[in-house]
Amino acid sequence: MALTIAFFFLVWGIFHEGDEETPWMVAGIGASVVLGSAVVVREIFLRKARRRYLLIERNLDLNVKKNPLSLRLGKEENKLSLERNAAIVKDIQKKSEAVGILGKVANKHLEVFEICAGYLSITEKQMKTVGVGSPRIAGLRRGREIVTEIHHRHLLNWAEIETRALTQKAGNYVTISEKLNAAQEALNVLDSALRFYPDDPQLIESEAAIKDFIASIKISHWIEQAERAAFKGNYKRAVSLYRDALFFLAREAVKTEEREAIAEKINSEIESLRELAAKKEIYKGNVKKLKDD
Repeated sequence: MALTIAFFFLVWGIFHEGDEETPWMVAGIGASVVLGSAVVVREIFLRKARRRYLLIERNLDLNVKKNPLSLRLGKEENKLSLERNAAIVKDIQKKSEAVGILGKVANKHLEVFEICAGYLSITEKQMKTVGVGSPRIAGLRRGREIVTEIHHRHLLNWAEIETRALTQKAGNYVTISEKLNAAQEALNVLDSALRFYPDDPQLIESEAAIKDFIASIKISHWIEQAERAAFKGNYKRAVSLYRDALFFLAREAVKTEEREAIAEKINSEIESLRELAAKKEIYKGNVKKLKDD
């Protein structure tokens, strides 16, 4: 747009100095051509980029779904041989690497996570039936170590992508109900992940952050309502709403230092409003007295 405007004034200046009768018309036509060309070029680049993205995603789908468990991981077999176990683990590793191409696609991480969960479930049963001293023990243990790491990593990636998207969505909403619903969805995602890895520090930290976010939404709502009441001169209503905010602040999961800072600010506002309310009552009393006199 800036380039188009600059082009317009450049052409207009040239033709104006050349005594052209309608320099603005020539400049306008030229600028329109430049703008139209820019739009076309931009559309071409966007379509190419979109085509590349779809191609990558299509290839990834084929890679993940080509043999979802072509080695019949979905069906329990009486005995999982060392060769079959190694092939399954290698297949899962390939799928994990393929998903890394589209690292921001949450459902792809979830697909790999589910495949890993299937492998871990079957090998857990296999470990209970394998004979003592069998060479399969070492192979199954090694396979479980590798797949457990992949299982953990993709679950964390899925949870991170989903919670970030839902938190951003909550921030973009207008009504408090929409904000809280989106934030609660993010919390549900983390709760699901924590059922598998309850001691994971990243998940625990993310859960605490989402709970802080939900608390801030609720408290901000009460503070906003109080500010509106104060602006309208309804000081008693404002004080009541600030007290509600303090109530929610006390019972919601908010970090100590943040809670103290917010509480201090709210209490300061309450004191200011009480002073204003007292002055308002004095003013009303003086007006009434003058009317009576």
